[in-house]
Amino acid sequence: LETLRLLDEPGFYENLEQKAATLEAGIRANMAKLGIELYATRVGSMSCLFFCPEKIVNYEQATGSNTEDFARYFWAMLEEGIYLAPSQFEAGFISAAHSEKDIEQTIAANYRALEKVFREK
Repeated sequence: LETLRLLDEPGFYENLEQKAATLEAGIRANMAKLGIELYATRVGSMSCLFFCPEKIVNYEQATGSNTEDFARYFWAMLEEGIYLAPSQFEAGFISAAHSEKDIEQTIAANYRALEKVFREK
């Protein structure tokens, strides 16, 4: 019941949207700074970073993503203390438990992980 009460609080979903938008903007800024073209997509608090430059609109395109680069990114993020779903084809989620500091740390870790993955190529 407590969960339902929290979900019903004014501004709950707007706050979740703001957190997700901040994370997305930070990841996009990191890609721009590093000159990396990946496809970042988000709906509400659910997001995915595809390791390919073009927009993904179907399963066939998704399977064309560079899963080797994603695997290196997954491990680089884990080394940074950020746990992601281990498959290129799974979404990530922002929750009410994530703080602004968590988002900032994730954006910073994303920069270092992307830098590592693409520096090693």
